[in-house]
Amino acid sequence: TLLWETLGKQFVEYEQVSPFLIPEDQQRRLLEFLPLFLKAWEQSAGEIVFPNIQLLASEVSKLLTKEIKRNLNGKPAEEARLALEQLLKQKGEAGDGHLLLKSVYLLSQTDMRTMWNIIGSGLPAALMQCLYLFFTIPLKKTSDDRETSEDDTQTQEMLVKIMINMYKEEQGIEELLAADKLQSLIIATSSLWDQCSQSWKVPTGCVLRTISKAQTKTSIVYLQAVDCIKIAVQNLFTLADTLPACDVCEAASIVLCFVKDSYPVSSALLTEFENNDGYQLLLKILLRCEGLQQDEGDPYLDEILDMLTCLTTCGKTELKVSGNIVHPQLPHFDFERTQPSGMTVKNLQPFQVLQSIFQRSNDQHLCGRILAAIGTIWAWDRVNFFLLEWTLQPINQFTDIIHFKPHPVQVQFFTLVESIVLDLSYVPHEILKKVQYLIKENTVPFCTLTALQCLLSMTQKDLLFSDIFRDSGLLGLLLALLRKEAKILRKSAGTHLPSLKEGTEKELNVVMLKMVAALTARSVRNTVVLKDYGMVPYIKIFLDDECYRSATLSILEKLSVINYEEYMSIVIGALCSSTHWELHLKLDLLKSLLRILESPKSHSAFRTCSGFNGLLSLLSDMEGALQDPPCGQWAAVGQNCILELVFYALQGITAALHLDPVNSTFFQRNGLFEKMAEDLGSLGCFWTEGKRQIPVSLEKTRTFAEFLDAAFCSSEPLPGWLKNCIWILSFLDHMVKGTLHQESYFKERKPEMGEEARDDQEAPQAQEEHPVAFKRPSNELHCTIVHPGAVCVMVRLLPKLYKDGYAPLSQEIQCALVDHIQSLVKSEKSRQVMCESGLLSTVITSCQDAFCSDSHPLHLPLTRVFEKLASQAVEPHVLR
Repeated sequence: TLLWETLGKQFVEYEQVSPFLIPEDQQRRLLEFLPLFLKAWEQSAGEIVFPNIQLLASEVSKLLTKEIKRNLNGKPAEEARLALEQLLKQKGEAGDGHLLLKSVYLLSQTDMRTMWNIIGSGLPAALMQCLYLFFTIPLKKTSDDRETSEDDTQTQEMLVKIMINMYKEEQGIEELLAADKLQSLIIATSSLWDQCSQSWKVPTGCVLRTISKAQTKTSIVYLQAVDCIKIAVQNLFTLADTLPACDVCEAASIVLCFVKDSYPVSSALLTEFENNDGYQLLLKILLRCEGLQQDEGDPYLDEILDMLTCLTTCGKTELKVSGNIVHPQLPHFDFERTQPSGMTVKNLQPFQVLQSIFQRSNDQHLCGRILAAIGTIWAWDRVNFFLLEWTLQPINQFTDIIHFKPHPVQVQFFTLVESIVLDLSYVPHEILKKVQYLIKENTVPFCTLTALQCLLSMTQKDLLFSDIFRDSGLLGLLLALLRKEAKILRKSAGTHLPSLKEGTEKELNVVMLKMVAALTARSVRNTVVLKDYGMVPYIKIFLDDECYRSATLSILEKLSVINYEEYMSIVIGALCSSTHWELHLKLDLLKSLLRILESPKSHSAFRTCSGFNGLLSLLSDMEGALQDPPCGQWAAVGQNCILELVFYALQGITAALHLDPVNSTFFQRNGLFEKMAEDLGSLGCFWTEGKRQIPVSLEKTRTFAEFLDAAFCSSEPLPGWLKNCIWILSFLDHMVKGTLHQESYFKERKPEMGEEARDDQEAPQAQEEHPVAFKRPSNELHCTIVHPGAVCVMVRLLPKLYKDGYAPLSQEIQCALVDHIQSLVKSEKSRQVMCESGLLSTVITSCQDAFCSDSHPLHLPLTRVFEKLASQAVEPHVLR
């Protein structure tokens, strides 16, 4: 603070004596003052506390202007350029010039009033003369010159920063015009770009862009009067034939900035640009940019494209077009209510340049940027899509040539087409017809795939597209293509040859199936079309390949709406004909079956198509699959996968029995519960040797719920065979209560296209460290038995809960299960259901060893169970 106060006093003294000093003494006194000023600034961390700062700025700027003019006066250009460099250098005899430059640099960053004083000194015009010389005349260095690049760079940065600060103000632009060098510099950039000083290219462009953004009516009249834009365009035409594309872009972007930025003030420069073939120049330059690397000349190429995009809104009058809206359209689309926002297209010429480039170039970056520009124009105002499409028809025309473009451009294009529907809520019927023709021709499979994915997204958006694509013939086309592919698959089946369809072509089949699934999802009419085409036998061929299976099942599930019997016949037939190793196929079929069985109308078809026998045959086919340790053909198959298959088979049976007395009676009268018990007992985890069990005394016993916790929720070790038994008993427990079909034990598998087909022998991934996420069975005191036959299955499996070497553990789990069964029949209603089922005799015979021997460990608990049933008995002879 003390230093600033001292400086303030010194400057006051300078002010007082200055009028009486000759100019040389004034200059000397000021130059003696400035080093102290800079020192104070450095010690104040860049903060200036100076009361007469505006006067100081004016005095220093005037002196710098005077020195610049003195060094320029009467000298040839090269000599003047050298003199300026010496003036502004930090080192050398002319160090006063650098002192003045640094002082102005600091003062130009203070406040607006100080900046006005700097501008009023005549410095804007003087520095423009400097910039012109620095840019147009490269300095020729001799071998004796020492490199001072760091000092030169610092000087350049200060000079450019001062100019930017001055020229961004309207007052600075007005003062600048006095030098009569602005048009000369603009023209120089368009004619001498290859001959100018390399180190001054970027700084000159930066300064000119600042001037462009601050243009005034006076500056525009000035540039127009000297035909600046006309001459620049003519020069650029010449450069476009000789210079590298990235250099021409850099030079052209400066000229185009003045055209674009001046438009809000006056349309004069834009008119001059258009009248002198400016758009043809840009087309020529941009087409030369084909093949540029992504990082070569990108900023200036992108700048030109951005400015072209902006010029589409530069016009005096709104475009008036009337298009014929083709129906049907989405319900919420209303063109009459579409109001312009002010950012509408008023100038078609710059858009025609963009359109022509896309049509004539196959360069990925160029084409991608143009599609992005179109998306930007649409985003400004949704009306712009209609203004362009009803006049120049860009998207309509691009569809004809899109298959020639690089793959990323194809993806970007169809994303843009998709946005017409998703963002604008408009159905472009003419464009969609061309996309459909593209799919039919299938010239480039990747393009066909991308086009079909686009139509798939539309179809999933609204039901209307199910009708549109049926009436347009797309559904029929897809069915014909799928029939052809199905025949190829059928011929190659069992030949052990590599797949005939890989990569893009296989993915195309996947998307075709998904598209048919989407078209039939909510349209019974489309499902009827599929059936009338005789496609059902061909569609089911795709079930064998996991990539195709999800969409194929979706189609077949829609078919069930009009014919449950046909669906059941296909799925159950596929289940029964699948091999031991096609476990994932079986799981996917079972999950599909469960979705259909949610409808009670499907239960009758399930029964008449041998659904119960089909699911039980799955269980019987897995004989020995859960042995511990695994052996034979099952050794390579994960046991978790076997358990999952058991679960979904039992779930399907439960779903078919749910609230269906006809199916329940059929299942019971045909002895299918006994068959289920037999099939489950032969899985390998239950005891099948038939030896008489030797009773042992137990120190402690666990409940059935505690065994469930040990198997699923804790780290307590249990033998593998016992865990498998407990899991199956848990399934049966939910089946007893009629809730098994509502449970979710296993994590859903979602195969992705592109992944290698997984080995069907691999076990499915579990939700946690165990194969199932166990849900504890209800322990309600009055739990009602829904399916008494499932209780009989549990009782039949009771004696088989045994393994040599595990006698105490076997007896403990048996006792726990009997106690659990006893809790199931605790309520009067449950006992009545059991007795009315007529299944008591089969239960008793399965446990006759326990009833006939008082010493058997299960004798007493089983006796208690049947004593409870006695009060409700409808078969007294059985109980006797």
